[in-house]
Amino acid sequence: MNKSKYAIALMACCIVAVAGCAGKTAGNSAQQTADEAKEITFDADSAYSFVARQCAFGERVPNTDAHSECGDWIASRLRQCGATVTEQRADLKAFDGTLLHARNIVGEFYPEKKRRVLLVAHWDCRPWADSDPNPDNRRKPVMGANDGASGVGVLLEMARLLKNNEPAVGIDILLVDAEDWGDDNGDNPDSWALGAQHWVRTPHREGYTRPEYAILLDMVGDANATFLREYFSQQYAPDVVNRVWAAANRLGYGNFFVNANGGGITDDHLAINNAGIPCIDIIDQRMDSPTGFCPQWHTTDDTMTHIDRRPLKAVGQTLVNLLLEK
Repeated sequence: MNKSKYAIALMACCIVAVAGCAGKTAGNSAQQTADEAKEITFDADSAYSFVARQCAFGERVPNTDAHSECGDWIASRLRQCGATVTEQRADLKAFDGTLLHARNIVGEFYPEKKRRVLLVAHWDCRPWADSDPNPDNRRKPVMGANDGASGVGVLLEMARLLKNNEPAVGIDILLVDAEDWGDDNGDNPDSWALGAQHWVRTPHREGYTRPEYAILLDMVGDANATFLREYFSQQYAPDVVNRVWAAANRLGYGNFFVNANGGGITDDHLAINNAGIPCIDIIDQRMDSPTGFCPQWHTTDDTMTHIDRRPLKAVGQTLVNLLLEK
């Protein structure tokens, strides 16, 4: 995703551990009240451990062993948590001509439910740290602790909770690949989010029920994260933005979910919105940063050192409250 240049231009125009999955617990049902739903605790320690586990494989750059091994682990985790898992493999051509052996991983929870919500994150890493302040590092891969692993970590903890807490709607977790092998040197937005583009062109299985809306998580683990109301999210899915930000503020996470307008980001949600599924992007934006993002973005410093449990908790608990309070 060309997260920087487009975001800066639009922001200038805007206002402003790894726990196992136990069997179902009696009493958890689709008829839970909102009060009961609030008692479901999102475990930030567990989410943090899922982020760290991904990084332990190394940089998850497509066409590498670390990428393949981490993908196997993610799919296994979703299966352990009761999801019906589909691995959507495709060879996708990157802007530089590289053929990426990509794999979207989809976990469907309670597939019998007709009404559905989609949760999304990308799990791949950028092959070059082209925003690194040290020129010697700019051809090295990015670890992607925040840009990639943090969103996946939150969703894997959501998967663990979904095993024991049946929501009113079915939940699908889509972990897209080949998001971050994009051209950051020109106006080439379609070079980003290749896995998401493939998924909307070719759904992972026949007869898939389109979700009512979708929520993308991207860079949700930095200690100083600020989630602004991303521009395209407000254009395509304003009601979803309002519901998410209201839930976060109701839970006391207004320091992370800031009620201010952010820039427009070329990210996975654009392909999903263009397919007619309202999708928002919960993404860390920095109004005072030259890139529009945290200092570690697309650098070799995007490591576990900067991952904090508090924003993971804020995002995860907000999703739990939003999806289980109905």
